[in-house]
Amino acid sequence: MAYRVLGRAGPPQPRRARRLLFAFTLSLSCTYLCYSFLCCCDDLGRSRLLGAPRCLRGPSAGGQKLLQKSRPCDPSGPTPSEPSAPSAPAAAVPAARLSGSSLSGSNHSGSPKLGTKRLPQALIVGVKKGGTRAVLEFIRVHPDVRALGTEPHFFDRNYGRGLDWYRSLMPRTLESQITLEKTPSYFVTQEAPRRIFNMSRDTKLIVVVRNPVTRAISDYTQTLSKKPDIPTFEGLSFRNRTLGLVDVSWNAIRIGMYVLHLESWLQYFPLAQIHFVSGERLITDPAGEMGRVQDFLGIKRFITDKHFYFNKTKGFPCLKKTESSLLPRCLGKSKGRTHVQIDPEVIEQLREFYRPYNIKFYETVGQDFRWE
Repeated sequence: MAYRVLGRAGPPQPRRARRLLFAFTLSLSCTYLCYSFLCCCDDLGRSRLLGAPRCLRGPSAGGQKLLQKSRPCDPSGPTPSEPSAPSAPAAAVPAARLSGSSLSGSNHSGSPKLGTKRLPQALIVGVKKGGTRAVLEFIRVHPDVRALGTEPHFFDRNYGRGLDWYRSLMPRTLESQITLEKTPSYFVTQEAPRRIFNMSRDTKLIVVVRNPVTRAISDYTQTLSKKPDIPTFEGLSFRNRTLGLVDVSWNAIRIGMYVLHLESWLQYFPLAQIHFVSGERLITDPAGEMGRVQDFLGIKRFITDKHFYFNKTKGFPCLKKTESSLLPRCLGKSKGRTHVQIDPEVIEQLREFYRPYNIKFYETVGQDFRWE
C-alpha cells in the first residue's frame, strides 16, 4: 500500500510533461501576439492605444465608408504628442461618389432628370399689352413645347451675361420638344434682331399685335395702377392736341407703330420666320389663333376648342381644368383690368394718327387686322 502512494506522488510521465509544456508555450505566445497587436501600428495606421487616428495608405485602401471615416496617411505628420490636423472636408470627395446619385443630370432624389437645357428655338418677341402672356400660357399646354415662365430680358437688358447664362435659365427639353421664351420688349429693341440672329438664324419669332390705340390705353392703365400720380393719357399722348401733334417719344404711343419696328427685324429674318397673332382674335377665337401658332411651330394641333372656356368676369378665354390640374387656369388679376375712360375725340385722333402705319403694316405682313 505504501508503494502505491509513493508511485502516484512521484514524477509525471514524460508524455504528460510534454503536453503541459506545449500548452504553457502556446498560452504565452498568444499573450505576446495580442499585446503586440494592441501596442503596435496595424495596417490601417497608428495604434488606437496611442490615441492616433486611423489612416489610409493610398486611394485603394478600403471602401467608400472607410474613405469618409479616415484621413490620408502623412509620413511627415504630427507625432502622437502633437495635436491632430482637422479632417479633410467631405467636399474634397467627388459629390457623385458621396451621394450615390448620377452626374449633373440628376434631381435631388437621385433619379435622372429628363432632357437638356437648350437655347430657345422660338421666341415671343412682342408686343407689350398685346396678349403675349395668354399665348405663352396657352402654348405651354402642348406636350411638345417647354416654355420659360418668366421674362429673361436677355436680348435687351442682360445680353452681357452671355449665352451660357441664358441657356441656364431654360427648362429641360427632350429632342422632340421646342424650347420657347417670351419677352415683349424685344420687338422695340433696336439690337434684338441682330443678337437673336447671331444666336440662331433659324429662330422662329412670334409677334402678338393688337389695335394700337387699345394697346396704348391698356399700357397706360397698367402704369397708372403702379404710379397714380402720372399725367393724364391725353396729356402724355399729344405734344399739341389742337394741332393734332402726337408725342411719338412716349413709349406707349411708339410701340403701336408696328411697321417701323418690323423693318429692323426684316433686315435679319425673312417674313416666313415671323408669325403674327391677332390679339383681338385671340379673345374671340383662341383655338383658331393657337391652331395657327402650332402650325407655324411645326407641331401637331393638340390645343383645340376643348381646352378653353370664356370667363365673362375677365372678358377673355381661360384654360379648362385638365387631368394634371385641379382648377381652371386663368391669367393673373393684372390681366383683364378695366381700362380708364378716355375722351372719344382723343381716341379718334389717335386712330387717324395710326391709320397710315396700320395700312403699311397690313401690306407688309399680308394680313388685314381691321383696326380702322
